[in-house]
Amino acid sequence: MGRLKMLLIWAVCAAPVVASYLSYYVVKPQGRINHGTLITPPKPMAAEPGLAFTDLQGQAVAPQALQGQWLLVSVAGGACDAACERQLYLQRQLREVLGRDKDRVDRVWLIPDQAEVRPALLPALAQAWTLRVDAARLSQWLQADAGQTLSSHLYLVDPRGDWMMRFPADADPVRIKKDLMRLLKASNSWDEAGR
Repeated sequence: MGRLKMLLIWAVCAAPVVASYLSYYVVKPQGRINHGTLITPPKPMAAEPGLAFTDLQGQAVAPQALQGQWLLVSVAGGACDAACERQLYLQRQLREVLGRDKDRVDRVWLIPDQAEVRPALLPALAQAWTLRVDAARLSQWLQADAGQTLSSHLYLVDPRGDWMMRFPADADPVRIKKDLMRLLKASNSWDEAGR
């Protein structure tokens, strides 16, 4: 009877270890849970020579000025068609749903042409970076999925200025939010709100 009790105690203690080995080596864990595509290795903004930004007034903005915050980036021409407006709206809403972490994320609209931005859009862009950039230089840094254009995606840049994630065209906003929340939670120990 004593041996049976000892074997039972041993089995109860060994069960979690055996279960963990079985779940890792037999039932393979999913390698990807994110909606966006991770860019490996990340592409630093500073590594692209000649990548320069100007604001809508024509003043130069150094790439280093964008560092220190997570950046949710959209790309579209200054004329901003309906798809562009939807992208800018989505970008704004995604930042707002982050709640207390929203101050750790900045919205950026990169304009790769010289088209005039409609005055009706400006109030919604008051708290966003709206920057013009050379299209050729931009396409050396950011890249779209095959068969897509740069304006089809939202891009995520980390606080060091490295482009590290691209969200699919027509991405599900709920899944983008989950990716953002996961990244902000994981970086909570080293990233603080504000520049």
